[in-house]
Amino acid sequence: MRIIAGVAKGRTLGSVAGSTRPTSDRAREALFSSLTSEFGDFLGLHVLDLFGGSGAIALEALSRGASIVHVIERDFEAQKTIQNNYELVRKNQPAGDFHLYSMSAQRFVSESAKEKYHFVYVDPPFDFIDSEVEDLLGKLHTEGFLKVDAMVAVERTTRGSKFSWPGAFTPLRQRKYGAATIYYGNYAP
Repeated sequence: MRIIAGVAKGRTLGSVAGSTRPTSDRAREALFSSLTSEFGDFLGLHVLDLFGGSGAIALEALSRGASIVHVIERDFEAQKTIQNNYELVRKNQPAGDFHLYSMSAQRFVSESAKEKYHFVYVDPPFDFIDSEVEDLLGKLHTEGFLKVDAMVAVERTTRGSKFSWPGAFTPLRQRKYGAATIYYGNYAP
């Protein structure tokens, strides 16, 4: 895995052995292309990655100029990988603030929001059932985590049932990348 664009472009990132399923470079590149089309650039954006894994999504956003990047990860080995990857990206002096929360996504969204986000990435393990994802999205809404017209991307297995957005979200599109499908939606309270 590598950083695709921004101040840390080309930096190679470490991965977490066995415990996570990283988003492929191809899917990440397509995701960030979609986000660039939506937002123009990342300057000033607030980004939340609810299931950090290696931190590649969050660190890509930081490299591209996001001003606040928060990543949530409960697995200790993944936390160490995220911290090591952040140290690699930090050498290129990104302007934004980065913070790793060492907790589950469910715990994070159960607390009242301290920040509102322009973009949220939700990539739970494939065995995480859709109703749990919908519950997380519902709490992002009810606990005040999202800016009006925020974009949310949810990565799910291509082999599973089609993901359905809960009421506070408008589906935009979906894209398949091998074993994964990314569903894009807008927050529309």
